[in-house]
Amino acid sequence: MEHLDCDVSPLKKELKEQLTDILDSIGQVVSSLDEVNTCLLNEIEHISKRFSKTGALASTYYLNCFLSPYTSKYKEISRSVNHLSLKRQGALIVIQREDSIDSWITPGILLSAEITSSLLESIFVPGSPLHDGAVFIRSDQIVSAANILPLTERTFPNQKLGTRHRAAIGLSERTDALIIVVSEETGKTSFCLNGHLYPFSIPSPV
Repeated sequence: MEHLDCDVSPLKKELKEQLTDILDSIGQVVSSLDEVNTCLLNEIEHISKRFSKTGALASTYYLNCFLSPYTSKYKEISRSVNHLSLKRQGALIVIQREDSIDSWITPGILLSAEITSSLLESIFVPGSPLHDGAVFIRSDQIVSAANILPLTERTFPNQKLGTRHRAAIGLSERTDALIIVVSEETGKTSFCLNGHLYPFSIPSPV
C-alpha cells in the first residue's frame, strides 16, 4: 500500500490499547481451557466482535486518510457506503486523485452535483436508471453516474470476483484513482488502489 502523509500516531495508540485488551481476553480464554465443563462460546464470540470493531477502526481511518486530500466530502461518502452495505445494494464509486480518468472510462449520465450521502444512495437503488455502472467523483462533486470502467485482464484463481470488483481493479491498474465497491451479494465493502483490493468495514453511522 502506498505511503501516507497523514498522521497515524493517534490510530496506532488506540489500536495498541484495543489489541492489548483483546490479548488479555484471549489469555483468560486459554487459561479457562483447563477447567472441566467450561463453555467458552460466548467469550470467543465477544473477542471476535472486538477484533471486527478494531479492524473497522483501522480501515476507516486509512480510507479517510486516502480520500481527505482529494475531497472534503469523505464522511458523506463513508456514510453512504455504510448504508448501501447494510441494505446490500451493489455500488461502484470512483474518486479521482492525481491522475485524470476521463480517457479510461466510458462516460455515463452527467450530474455535476454536490456530494451527499442521500444522493449517492439514491443512485444505486436497484432498478434506477443510474444503478448500473460507476459513480465518478472529482473533488466535492459527483461528476457523473452510470459510467463504464475497463475490466482487469488478470485472473484470480482463488477469488470469485464479480464485474464491479473486476472494473475497480481494472481502473486502478491504469490510474491512481481510489475505487470503492459494495457487493450486491454479501454487502461487503472493499476499496481498490494500484490494482489491489482491500476489504474494509466502517462503524455504524451516527
